[in-house]
Amino acid sequence: MQQALTVTQVNRYIKNMFLTDQRLNGLSIHGEISNFVNHVRSGHFYFTIKDETSALKCVMFRSNAIRLRFMPENGMRAVVQGDIQVFERDGIYQLYCTDIQPDGVGALYLAYEQTKQRLEKEGLFAKENKRPLPRYPQRIGVVTSKTGAALQDILHVLRRRYPVAEAVLIPALVQGAEAVPSVCAALRTAGNARLDVLLLVRGGGSLEDLWCFNDERVARAIRACPVPVVTGVGHEIDFTIADFAADLRAPTPTAAAELATPDAQVLQSQLQGVREYLQNTMRSEIDYRLRSLADLENRLHLLSPRQMLLQGEERLSGLHKRLHLAGTASYTNARQRYTSTLDKLETLNPLSVLKRGYAAVFDQADHLISTVSRLPMNQPIQIRMQDGTATAKVTEIYPK
Repeated sequence: MQQALTVTQVNRYIKNMFLTDQRLNGLSIHGEISNFVNHVRSGHFYFTIKDETSALKCVMFRSNAIRLRFMPENGMRAVVQGDIQVFERDGIYQLYCTDIQPDGVGALYLAYEQTKQRLEKEGLFAKENKRPLPRYPQRIGVVTSKTGAALQDILHVLRRRYPVAEAVLIPALVQGAEAVPSVCAALRTAGNARLDVLLLVRGGGSLEDLWCFNDERVARAIRACPVPVVTGVGHEIDFTIADFAADLRAPTPTAAAELATPDAQVLQSQLQGVREYLQNTMRSEIDYRLRSLADLENRLHLLSPRQMLLQGEERLSGLHKRLHLAGTASYTNARQRYTSTLDKLETLNPLSVLKRGYAAVFDQADHLISTVSRLPMNQPIQIRMQDGTATAKVTEIYPK
């Protein structure tokens, strides 16, 4: 009878068989990920890769897991690389993964989409959280590489477009393994630099070159920065996670500087228009005030005691002239009427007849005696002629 073996001996033998079989090392296996577990404490990944008929347990230790650009998910089709080995304690074989690549889509793109969707659900990109840019910034911060072309492009734009602003460089690494902590540190520094607006920029490059701007830590640092942030990363077709987190996204570093500042020439034109408007308005107002003053002066002149006295004198002089003219006219008319009446009276005056040689006879009561029947006999009578009066006595009457 063959000698009995311990369980450990059997499992160790089988483990050595797997280790010596080169066909089980460096495998690439297509399949669908299921039962995925991200062990938070250890950082290891545990999952199963399967197809229509079989399944294979897999483990990916933290040292390899931290290098993944994306997070594996259940139902994801992937290409898993690693070695088949036996877990001696449990007597099971499994795939010890060294890398996982999405099947049919790039790992970087998948990581980008996963990060974007997660932060978007969290509300990190919400429009209501976007801060408005200052209209006339005085201090403009620039987070970028101090040796990159993007910095020179921005300084050129600021000198040409808005030279009154002060540019404050906050240098950071924008590529490589240390780029993410460097950019985050620069954003924290910018928050304490008394800036009005901050430009986070980098020139063009590959997806890998721009990858630090797709990191979740950079997106959160942008939202935590108290200064409004404008991103200008890569070219117009490049969209990064940082662009979605920023308060405003520009297609290029140059465009970021243009969006953050007003155009000095446009401002000068607007200022000239405002100056002309103010001058015209002031001129019109002065003319109106002068006309009002002249009107008030005229009214004051008309209402002054001297003017009222002069007007009274003029009215009095006019009334005096009118009265004089009226009196003269009245006197003339009266004199004419008087003369005419005298002429009429003279014509009708019986004494006027005496001038032609006639005489008038009056009794002692000075009554005219026009008939002989009224002559008193032997009584004195008055005979009035042109040049005097005579007294006579009637001694005899001769009727006609």
